[in-house]
Amino acid sequence: MHAYANPTRFLAIAKPLTPWLLVLGLLFVAAGAFAGLTMVPGDYKQGETARILYVHVPSAWLGMGGWTGLALAGLVQLIWRHPLAGVAARAIAVPGMLFTALCLATGSIWGKPTWGTWWEWDGRMTSMLVLLFLYAGFIALTNGERENEAGGSVSRGAAIYALVGAINLPIINRSVVWWNSLHQGPSITLRGSSIDGALLWPLGLTLVGFSLLFGAIVLMRMRRIIADNRVTARLRRMAGSEEGAL
Repeated sequence: MHAYANPTRFLAIAKPLTPWLLVLGLLFVAAGAFAGLTMVPGDYKQGETARILYVHVPSAWLGMGGWTGLALAGLVQLIWRHPLAGVAARAIAVPGMLFTALCLATGSIWGKPTWGTWWEWDGRMTSMLVLLFLYAGFIALTNGERENEAGGSVSRGAAIYALVGAINLPIINRSVVWWNSLHQGPSITLRGSSIDGALLWPLGLTLVGFSLLFGAIVLMRMRRIIADNRVTARLRRMAGSEEGAL
């Protein structure tokens, strides 16, 4: 793994991999959306409204998965000091925040006809809102320190912030078990799914598709951050050479 922490070696893999992830992700999302809208019946209780799960569930998955990746990147940054880990953390933060916001928005749209309200301060929705704020805080923190961190890395404080923020993930996961609320219980667990198989299979397509798109976005952002860092480093060397000549 240490070999791939080298930006040049990483770019040699990321550049050809990005378009594959992007195209495959779009195909899976399109197939899942088409199947979810046209090939499966509506839910017997919630009717057509339940079709939003094909976007809502992957968004929730990627909001939480994004912070998991961010925390792992922070851990690698703290232990091995690999600048590429910090680059990965910066790249993950924005798409992770966007999918968390999409999860909250689709959940509210789903909740209005189902519960009769756009918002309920229950454990699941509140902890997801906390995750959104955690992303916003991390982005603000790393943007503020960008000029001071070499190679696009993140500071020790930002890495610790990412690790501490991971405490919220098991709270999100278990919130519907720990607290009774309007939010339904866990639908998909290691023991199986409470969702009928006739409705479930398009979810697998959109889940894979959005995950691939997430990966493509992260790789594109990492490539851009590395390119920006190299331009900045080149400009600094040129400025230093000019000062030395004077």
